[in-house]
Amino acid sequence: MTGAAVEDPIPLESESLPKRALDLAFGGFLLLATAPAWPLIALAVKLEDGGPVFYRQRRWGQGGKLFELFKFRTMVPDSDEKHGVVEACDEDDRVTRVGAVLRSFGIDELPQVLNIMKGEMSFVGPRPLAVGEVVHDDDGNPTVWDRLPEFRRRMSVRPGLTSLATLYLPKNVERRRKFRYDLLYIRKRSLWLDVRLIALSLWVSVSGRWETRQEKI
Repeated sequence: MTGAAVEDPIPLESESLPKRALDLAFGGFLLLATAPAWPLIALAVKLEDGGPVFYRQRRWGQGGKLFELFKFRTMVPDSDEKHGVVEACDEDDRVTRVGAVLRSFGIDELPQVLNIMKGEMSFVGPRPLAVGEVVHDDDGNPTVWDRLPEFRRRMSVRPGLTSLATLYLPKNVERRRKFRYDLLYIRKRSLWLDVRLIALSLWVSVSGRWETRQEKI
């Protein structure tokens, strides 16, 4: 199992200036628009169980570099230490009552706007993979993300707050299918595609459907 940045350089895909400009402009707008709600969200998270307000986790970034991702905490304190780095599933006992509401509206992801402003993420791109998360290869053997053949291609662009796979696939779908959608985005990416995916993500957030969305939105 590995937890260090990738040593062999990964060829990076070029990023257009309009895409980065969109990230900065929309990121600044979101921070200003949601700033009054942050103390209320923090208070709700803190009052439920007294644990930390924010959840931090190391993720794989563009080029295989590591960065620290931020979220409002939605699971019981020390969940990773107690249960390992495991993706949430339906009716997950680790998710708190406040966390379930935050996840439905995508509010728990708001702090990642800070990652976007720092240049570690984009609004649209493959979701950043968790360092040390145990997954399975095509033969069913346990492994980690950076040992999978699709990993390097996926790391050629900035990870995103939202993605084709996030929007159009069920949460618990198999890894291979998610990767196909991620690689499709890398091939087809454009500013117009990003704008459409951001707009669709906002609609899902407002409707509170992140935890109940189906294959077709």
